[in-house]
Amino acid sequence: MKDYFSIGKIVATHGLTGEVVLQHALGKKTDLKGLETLFIEEKDKSFLPYFVESTAIKNAAEVYIKLEGFNTKESARRLSQKEVWLLKADFDKYAGQSSPISLLGYMMISEGKEIGEVIEVIEQPMQVLCKIMYGGNEALIPIHEESLEKIDKKKKQVYVNLPEGLLDIYAGNL
Repeated sequence: MKDYFSIGKIVATHGLTGEVVLQHALGKKTDLKGLETLFIEEKDKSFLPYFVESTAIKNAAEVYIKLEGFNTKESARRLSQKEVWLLKADFDKYAGQSSPISLLGYMMISEGKEIGEVIEVIEQPMQVLCKIMYGGNEALIPIHEESLEKIDKKKKQVYVNLPEGLLDIYAGNL
């Protein structure tokens, strides 16, 4: 799980030859040129590799992808609404440096203490939520101009100033 990064999901089929539309959150327009393998979450936390035959840009957040072994619209339809993951090396290559999704894998720090690694990024209209594990529980930490202190890209750290009591909600047995 630690070596895989979720980039989006397959939202539709395209054409009659088995192409799919990947809606991604990579933060930049990309055709994923050079990507050989992506992983699709068939079952919870079970990633199966799929080999990429070709890609083409649809728009800033979507890419047409032709996967090996899918030659009809009907065969590709079973992939619809499935999460798509990349290995860390591919994720680092294709994710925009300033996109919220680039925070995956960063350590979140509040008041000088490590509170957890960012395991998911959820983009919303007015803020970004980073999911971390805190005290054995999933915690959603809001990132916006009031809570974000700084991002250290070299050390892969996100410094936040959280509202008082926010972590207490998630503390569990701490």
